[in-house]
Amino acid sequence: MSDTPKFTVVDRRKFRADEDSSPSTESKGTAAEETAAPPTSPSPGPPSPGPASPGPRLVEPIQSVAKPEPPAQTVAVAEEEDFGDEAQLPPAPTEEESRFQKTAYDQAAERLDNLVRAQNPGAPAQEKIGFEHLAQQLYLSAMMQMGAGTPEGQRPRIDILGARQTIDLLAVLQEKTKGNLVANEARMLDTVLYELRMTFLELTRMISTQPVPPVPPPGAKR
Repeated sequence: MSDTPKFTVVDRRKFRADEDSSPSTESKGTAAEETAAPPTSPSPGPPSPGPASPGPRLVEPIQSVAKPEPPAQTVAVAEEEDFGDEAQLPPAPTEEESRFQKTAYDQAAERLDNLVRAQNPGAPAQEKIGFEHLAQQLYLSAMMQMGAGTPEGQRPRIDILGARQTIDLLAVLQEKTKGNLVANEARMLDTVLYELRMTFLELTRMISTQPVPPVPPPGAKR
């Protein structure tokens, strides 16, 4: 009897399910057995770690996704467009621009005064404009609109609506300058407004008592 061991090829497919799939057990076979054994499917068990395959992902509902806020610049532009129809005032002049303009204006006015005095040596100097001149100017305008200053023999032309606007301008001036006028200026403004309103009341009373001429029918000769 020979001492040479004999090798028998066994079909491992019949017993693959019962064998241990550990690396130590599989390594006991010889190279000939591993060559003769056909490739088999992996034994059942926990899968070995490998490259992650794309699986199901958690997707949030569409309604739960918050809508991003528009940039601040976009909102500002939209607000400016809403007010595009309103009248926009020009930018106010700076303090330096106002001072420069005032100086140039005073110099131009002085040159004008020198020119007038050169042509009229005996003319008095120009009077400095103050608040009383503004009130007097509006007073004269309102009186002329109510027929004052009409030449004798001519029918006065009365602009009652224009006179009302001028009187209202004086009332606005009185309201805006309240507390900023000296005693003489405030008393003069009160007197001017009183006289203008009395004249306005007399005119409106006369207009309301006059009979209204009938309106001629269409096509009639006047």
